[in-house]
Amino acid sequence: MSSPLALLDELLAAVGRDRAEGGGGATITGADPVFPLPLRTGEAGAAAIAATGLAAAELWRLRSAVEQRVSVDVRAASAGMRSGRYLRVERDNDAVQKVAPGIRSAVAGMYEARDGRWIYLHCNFAHHRERIRSLLDCDDDRESFARAVSGWDAAELEQAVVDGGACAGLIRTAERWAAGGPAQAVAELPLLEVEQIGESPPEAPGESAGRSGGSGAGGNRGNQSNRGDRPLSGVRVLDLTRVLAGPTCARTLAEHGADVLRIGHAGLPEHGLHTIDTGHGKRSAVLDLQSAEGGERLHALARVADVFSQGYRPGSMAARGFSPEAMAQARPGVIYVTLSAFGHAGPWAQRRGFDTLVQSVSGFSHEYATAEGEPRLLPVSALDYITGYIAAFGVMEALRRRATAGGSYLVRVSLAQTGRWLASLPRVPVEQVAAAGEDLTPEEIAALSTTTDSAFGRISYLAPIAQLPETPARWERSAVPLDHGEATWLD
Repeated sequence: MSSPLALLDELLAAVGRDRAEGGGGATITGADPVFPLPLRTGEAGAAAIAATGLAAAELWRLRSAVEQRVSVDVRAASAGMRSGRYLRVERDNDAVQKVAPGIRSAVAGMYEARDGRWIYLHCNFAHHRERIRSLLDCDDDRESFARAVSGWDAAELEQAVVDGGACAGLIRTAERWAAGGPAQAVAELPLLEVEQIGESPPEAPGESAGRSGGSGAGGNRGNQSNRGDRPLSGVRVLDLTRVLAGPTCARTLAEHGADVLRIGHAGLPEHGLHTIDTGHGKRSAVLDLQSAEGGERLHALARVADVFSQGYRPGSMAARGFSPEAMAQARPGVIYVTLSAFGHAGPWAQRRGFDTLVQSVSGFSHEYATAEGEPRLLPVSALDYITGYIAAFGVMEALRRRATAGGSYLVRVSLAQTGRWLASLPRVPVEQVAAAGEDLTPEEIAALSTTTDSAFGRISYLAPIAQLPETPARWERSAVPLDHGEATWLD
């Protein structure tokens, strides 16, 4: 039988740590189910959030010699696994009309194929939807999609969609997924990796080796040792991620004081609700990474960054000169984060993917099927959010190692690795699942939320979940649109 603290111990053990180190410790209250789910999404989420809190507390102890105990509530963590659902925007001016009203396209979803198997079509980005519609040769509505899918065998359609540069997931049982090459490759990987990839002198959080940022990067960092009153004060984070997992990682670093600069790509689509949900605490700018000027600007920023976080497909950033090895040479002491859908090894290492697709192919959607046998997506984006928190934990562990021993580090996580961990946990008893409520009460949600003015209007959203008494988690900036500011560091 697992418990939230036992899950926390698993996460800490993955990087060679335990709760006894640092002296503060952690408390996790509550248990699953919070929502009517057999999966322990709340407990796993609480463990991942507690791990980030402990890592932040340890960095603060290194700076101040002050210990603190971290507290996380499972019900709050469960809400955090779908925090976008609780986002509210007062739409009283033109700016907020840019925020899309929903997340999923009307044609995205589950379809039954000719052979009786089901397939999930990911159509939430317009270019993916158009590629699938063109392949199916149908109109852009759900009925037309369903008729077209019924003329294909599901596995054949999945491969055709992937070959066409779009996203689809054949609904597999957990057993069928585990027997395949992609799952077997993931099974060989740890839950997360924090690997040293270069040598450099020790750097306390927020301390700089005094490198110049170059033109437009924000100037010389100088000696900023231990400035600020938060665990990550003075730590610079370049966030080149999209959707939920990667942005959640950087959002978590921001809630502990990091200066996070989110760099969007001028040619890639974004979703308004995701931008707000994961944008708390960040500044944001857009660069054309296909251009020489955009690449040079990013290089200048990266040379004085502490953390470089990217979620592009494996090999994409390396082709632009931003591989982990190149970054470790350009900026000794860098923490390089890479997030992917299916891990960096195996036949699907290059495949596009999202939380919904990993759910579909790995057995979650089959397990959560309706009584009539139609597969469904989980009512939480647990793979995305948990992966984001695990990545943030890995970053702070790497910062701890850099502070005590020096070095550059690579942090690697994937949705499939997180999914494998979640799937391995014992299920919640059926009778408890049946008795669970569909949501938190309005009073609970209100107690967990905060409200602020932003560039989008007045927004209400979930506050940080980890509780730290000495350095309370908070976001110092409200979310902003992607192209809100300049691609520069703060002085």
